[in-house]
Amino acid sequence: MQGSIDIPLDEVGLWQVKQSAKALIDLYVRRQPERRQLVVSSDLERAMQTAHAFADGIGVPVHADPRLRERDFGEFEGKTAEYLARNYPEDFESWCAGLGGELNHGAESHEHTGTRGMNAVNDWAHECDENTDLFVFSHGALIENTLQVMFGIGEHFPDFISVTTMRNAHWARLYNAGIHVDNRWILSDYNHGPALADTEYWENPSQPLE
Repeated sequence: MQGSIDIPLDEVGLWQVKQSAKALIDLYVRRQPERRQLVVSSDLERAMQTAHAFADGIGVPVHADPRLRERDFGEFEGKTAEYLARNYPEDFESWCAGLGGELNHGAESHEHTGTRGMNAVNDWAHECDENTDLFVFSHGALIENTLQVMFGIGEHFPDFISVTTMRNAHWARLYNAGIHVDNRWILSDYNHGPALADTEYWENPSQPLE
């Protein structure tokens, strides 16, 4: 469990973010060369590495924002799943089911995590004009919680995750709703990744690609 611990990407993670950076550039930058890109990232190293894999490829800076850090999992951080299952079986099972068992061990709530993530996205969106695309690089739980709060799911289920876990080096895509109401978004893609991510090669890039 990494959480807010500042752990860099391993070799496979670095390879994955390079594949995703290339896909993002091909899909959303090269096809619209007239647009500019604003890149923002959690200040944790693994997110910054991911952001730079994309931003360095198009020659733009990365702006760090600590509000985009991964959710703080309290005493669960730095522990393996095996350790947690053995020592806190009920709370671990509850956490895995999205029912909040981790809150008994000092974890940040879904609502608090999502609110700070939503505030960061909304603030940076206000720095963009109609010709600018905002790229935000963060972490799985932060992204999930942010969307829950952003779309009002968290109001009804504040300590339950109702969206699937975001895979490594995958992304979500949001559009401004364009309804003359501030901070209203439409979710068009979620847990999207390069084509390679749907193969066994994604988690083991050293194996031969058939």
